[in-house]
Amino acid sequence: MATPAYLNALRAFEASARHGSFSAAAIELNVTAAAVGQQVRNLEAWLGTSLFIRAGRGTGQLELTANAQHALPDIRAAFERLAIGVARLREASAHTGLTITVSPAFASKWLVPRLERFQKLHPSLDVQLDTDARSVDFNIERVDLGVRYGGGQWPGLASEKLMGETLFPVCAPDYPLLRNGKLELDALSKCTLIHDLSMANDPAFPNWRSWLDRAGHAEVSAEHGLRINNSAAVLQAAVERQGLALARSVMVQDDLNAGRLIRPQLDGTTEWPLEQAYYIVFRPDHGELTNVRLFRDWLVGEVVQGDAQDLLITS
Repeated sequence: MATPAYLNALRAFEASARHGSFSAAAIELNVTAAAVGQQVRNLEAWLGTSLFIRAGRGTGQLELTANAQHALPDIRAAFERLAIGVARLREASAHTGLTITVSPAFASKWLVPRLERFQKLHPSLDVQLDTDARSVDFNIERVDLGVRYGGGQWPGLASEKLMGETLFPVCAPDYPLLRNGKLELDALSKCTLIHDLSMANDPAFPNWRSWLDRAGHAEVSAEHGLRINNSAAVLQAAVERQGLALARSVMVQDDLNAGRLIRPQLDGTTEWPLEQAYYIVFRPDHGELTNVRLFRDWLVGEVVQGDAQDLLITS
């Protein structure tokens, strides 16, 4: 049985094995690479066996020995169980909190307008909302739960689909080129197209060119327009009558319900079901913690309630 003195050494070994280098493990553990290497060497000396095959001097690349490969799953599982126990101890303390990470656009257009309802249900639970646009490391930054947009796979995280969405054009109800709520083809050609660049790194995500082609309007140019790298700002530009935007249904639903934006009538197929979706993501060892489970259940309930309201509005 490993003594407490070797728990840090085992942690250094597990992190080094996962990252394939002492340097990357050092960043996660917030120590120097030399310290990680020394911890691993101490562990090897204590065990009387080598854990890594050093690929070559100066490369920093690590390869597990056969014995280490065999033992690693049990060591990793033990640390996961230990993390659950520590999290439960923290959860039982007088101060309870929940750190949630979401994109700035999702926060402003969907989550924040609804968050007060969660806080009323659980007034003693302190919510910290991280709206950094980058994908944070849940281990390093002590994040409990997040909502991410994509295909559903993120290394080291469990994911549960929250909701899918579709893409369609929207504009202000008093947009000058509208005629009785419709955009004729000649008006469509004159519209300022508002381009959402927030998903530009995903080649599968539709843009104005692909949407126009799918809708049967290949003759309309998509080269011109206003380009913005934030989905919420794209919708705000449309609200302010600056042009026609391609809106994601989840992001735009509140604006449609409030009448700030409308879906103009257009010839052709206007709605595009998206492959991407919103997923609740969390560390696998935190999935059954009370606070995490409360927020997951509340998110799902909000989606179900919203779907029911949308059916009433459209029926």
